[in-house]
Amino acid sequence: MDSNGVAGIMISEPRDDMEFDSHEAAYSFYKEYAKSVGFGTAKLSSRRSRASREFIDAKFSCIRYGNKQQSDDAINPRPSPKIGCKASLHVKRKANGKWYIYSFVKEHNHELLPAHVHFFRSHRNVDEVKNDARLRKQKNFTAVSKLFGAYQNVDCLEEYMRNQHDKGRSLVLEAGDAQLLLEFFMNMQEENPKFFYAVDLNEEHKLRNLFWVDAKGIEDYNHFGDVVCFDTTYFTNKYKIPLVLFIGVNHHIQPTLLGCALIADETVYTFYWLMQTWFTVMGERAPRIMLTDQNNAVKTAIAALFPQTCHCFCLWHILEKIPHHLEYIGPWHDSFMLKFNKCIFKSWTEEQFEKRWWKLLDKFNLREMEWVQSLYEDRKFWVPIFMKDVSFAGLSTIMRSESVNSSFDKYIRWETSMREFIEQYKLILEDRYEEEAKADFDAWHETPELKSPSPFEKQMSLVYTHEIFKRFQVEVLGAAACHLKKETEDETTTLYTVKDFEDNQSYMVEWNESKSEISCSCRSFEYKGHLCRHSIVVLQMSGVFKIPPKYVLQRWTNAALSRRSILGRLDEVQTKVRRYNDLCRRAIILGEEGSLSEESYNITLHAIKEALKQCASVNNSMENVAGSTALVSIGEDNEGSTTSKAVVIDPHLTSTYKTPRRTEAGKGKLDSAKKGKALQLGPISVGSQDGYHPMEICDLGSTQLQNMAPTMFHSMPSSEFHNVAPTHLPEARLPR
Repeated sequence: MDSNGVAGIMISEPRDDMEFDSHEAAYSFYKEYAKSVGFGTAKLSSRRSRASREFIDAKFSCIRYGNKQQSDDAINPRPSPKIGCKASLHVKRKANGKWYIYSFVKEHNHELLPAHVHFFRSHRNVDEVKNDARLRKQKNFTAVSKLFGAYQNVDCLEEYMRNQHDKGRSLVLEAGDAQLLLEFFMNMQEENPKFFYAVDLNEEHKLRNLFWVDAKGIEDYNHFGDVVCFDTTYFTNKYKIPLVLFIGVNHHIQPTLLGCALIADETVYTFYWLMQTWFTVMGERAPRIMLTDQNNAVKTAIAALFPQTCHCFCLWHILEKIPHHLEYIGPWHDSFMLKFNKCIFKSWTEEQFEKRWWKLLDKFNLREMEWVQSLYEDRKFWVPIFMKDVSFAGLSTIMRSESVNSSFDKYIRWETSMREFIEQYKLILEDRYEEEAKADFDAWHETPELKSPSPFEKQMSLVYTHEIFKRFQVEVLGAAACHLKKETEDETTTLYTVKDFEDNQSYMVEWNESKSEISCSCRSFEYKGHLCRHSIVVLQMSGVFKIPPKYVLQRWTNAALSRRSILGRLDEVQTKVRRYNDLCRRAIILGEEGSLSEESYNITLHAIKEALKQCASVNNSMENVAGSTALVSIGEDNEGSTTSKAVVIDPHLTSTYKTPRRTEAGKGKLDSAKKGKALQLGPISVGSQDGYHPMEICDLGSTQLQNMAPTMFHSMPSSEFHNVAPTHLPEARLPR
């Protein structure tokens, strides 16, 4: 007799000697048995007595029992799991009222899925899932779950379990798009094995969600993963392709693509699976700040996965919804926006915001509007006065056209087809590589022009990258148009009112000299990542002529890619830039002399090789000494970024993707993004709310994957899936 354990209880398979008090009790037993084995159940039929009208016969079956019946002219035919399975349980009622097993068919004609039973409708019981330790801590995965994982944590989302309506949803693709995507993924992975993609299937094994990211996106997250924007604009605006993007911003204020996905719906499950997959690929290091649209499903997923992440809404998302939700106030739109902006952007305290908010709602009779109520309930996610001690790195702006997200709009339009998008995706990557390489070259080879005698300008000229320095320079020059007045002063803090004559506004600036902390009501540092003119003029009048280190974010500096934090080492960064420029000038002279004859060329080449070898030896030894003391994340102290938990890494895993050195205006960076070595895979740790559970990564051969292909990509013949490359998780990384 076979038996299976569920939640510590031994569930025997049905036997002839079993009796039940009712047919419902028999079905409950069959459900528990099915749950332990790995299939879904359904009530197939039942029969009542003509005389007593009591149930006397009932039959239960596997969810895949019978064959699909669908008329040829059906509109939008519903997916059916039926494939002719015969597994069933037939019970009948005795004269004494007890029920016995009349017949039992054990064999199934399909694979059983004990690891995924919580996806079957018959087993979507919140309390059972919540209390079922076996489902929360699965250790044995089927071949499919090994390759396309990230299901194992879904059971912690009770809201998803309550939402039955997403059953069977699949990705809407045109004919041939699935094959096109598969070929695209294979080609990308052939060019660089570190290219990653993951597939999510629904209950009927149809394609539901897709995620992918290139090797450079993974590398960029290591440096610029402090602030990430999850942009669903193309999906919510009903573009032809249901695309969502993970976007960051690099040290040149250029957008970085940290991941792409095609999704079927906006359910909690979809966003949880997507972010769980992205989180795993990015080395299980959560972003410090995540910006999204105002979406309850996204909010639930982020709260469950990233409890330490500061979740905020993009301002332009909020503002662009006003005309739609408040359409009836059209004649008074200008008057409303004037007061709304004053309430949101000119409230210097939480009390002032509260007073202006309710006054605004009363004036325009908006207290009963559901969307306006949701804005107030979520005020800590988007109102600037609540956004203290954060930095959005320029990703949150008032208008989308001003955000780095809008840079992708020139590649993606509402009518863009899948084939066109794949071509545009390659162009996006090429443009990003080229733009960053050029900016890197300019940052190291050109010294920005100083436009004032300001010590702040001189200090940051060799620290900031060119683009951020230009923006900071505007603030330095703008300080001349500011006049300050001391309002209050106590033992620790001095409060100033700064009149800005350029925009004819007044701002409040708090300065704590003992802690070198300064805060301005314009929130420039929070939203742009550098100090404003109002803070600069206060520092000047306070006798401080250097920007405090805590207000120089490493992500904006020429040392952004450094393995160590620059906190307190601004002078060292300036010195490094000077050394670099000096060596470049000398190298040009050396190149001219060394090229005059074959003999001088050989001498020069030998000297360069020896010098390079010795420099690399010295620098590596210095890094090893620093690394043995502590592992420091980029900008860890400087930016307050959240570090990931310690992960035990399999010693057989090898890391081959390193930050390339700058050569030929970033050419090395371009080349390294296109090349890579195959990974040696082993078990890695996968993060969850309760801890880290081992997840096996199998390296399936093309034959195995070919046999699985029809369930991965619906309605596609298996003959089209030859030489399919397996998907891999990138190797786990230690923080730099």
